[in-house]
Amino acid sequence: MADRFIIEFDRALRTVFASSPLSRPMPGADVADVDLSDDDRRHVAALMRVNHCGEVCAQALYQGQAITSRQPALRAALEKAGREEVEHLAWTERRLSELGGRTSVLNPLFYLGALSMGVLSGAMGDAWNLGFLAETERQVELHLARHLAELPEEDARSRAILAQMSADEIAHAHMAVGLGARELPSPVKAAMRSAAKVMTGAAYRL
Repeated sequence: MADRFIIEFDRALRTVFASSPLSRPMPGADVADVDLSDDDRRHVAALMRVNHCGEVCAQALYQGQAITSRQPALRAALEKAGREEVEHLAWTERRLSELGGRTSVLNPLFYLGALSMGVLSGAMGDAWNLGFLAETERQVELHLARHLAELPEEDARSRAILAQMSADEIAHAHMAVGLGARELPSPVKAAMRSAAKVMTGAAYRL
């Protein structure tokens, strides 16, 4: 038990405070960057900060769900999806650096909130756990689509990152459904959307 706590605590520290490793090539790395106007660069950096914060939350969510999952096979699937999300964390972090931006100062706070949500959803049972995951990924997919629409047309590097992230999120939602996810009640979905608006609005500015 102590070993598991140390491992999970180390994972939390690395997610919030350390640079994330790359296991897949960064999308758009072979595309020449473009000179954006100062306003566009600030806006794109803020969007990437929001997405980086979202990936910090995703790490916490998967971590909390895996901790409380009752089935070893499901726990393994959640941990695998979490490792894939680490790549998103790395991609957005590196793109932020290229744009001269910074990560959100609120990341530790949002990490704790998402971890609590993951633990709670896992404690409700695997079917609800997976349902919460599937709905989260669907909402993230819509969120990424909105950001893709806001990006400057010429910013192919940022577009490549968000497009690959979106494809991965869709795959994770399908995984959850295939493993037996239950459909969440409409009020829960609405509450999730409201919480996401608070997070994205705060991370865009801070």
